[in-house]
Amino acid sequence: MVHLADAPASALPAVTKRDLEAAWEAAQAPAAAAPSQTFRFAAPPIELIIADRDAAAWVAAVERSTGLGTPHGLSVCLRLLALIALMAQAGWARAWFALGRGGADIRPELLQAAALAPLTDAGGFDETALRALLPPTTPQGFS
Repeated sequence: MVHLADAPASALPAVTKRDLEAAWEAAQAPAAAAPSQTFRFAAPPIELIIADRDAAAWVAAVERSTGLGTPHGLSVCLRLLALIALMAQAGWARAWFALGRGGADIRPELLQAAALAPLTDAGGFDETALRALLPPTTPQGFS
């Protein structure tokens, strides 16, 4: 499946914390295998290919729950993927969520920042801007 966008990912709108929570919940539901997904942005020309099976299933879940036919839906989807990537790769972010048998417990402050932080042209977070949206003190009990 190819999703086309006329504007760069960095021009996609902010979303609400609730939008991101709903996408997270949709992505947690058991899902059938989903085909790879491609996001093609016209300017600058960037193509994001989501070949990972889990990530493709998360995209499919957002497509079912929110839709990907609008800038808002694309933004929700890319923010969900960027949040998951951030949680997997950014050591500093570990203070803002906890993983357990029941899944992830994400601090509301991180969800709010992820909903508002600017995206890069490649669809990830501008981590400096995201961190600036978080409270200055590390939360207790999540490190």
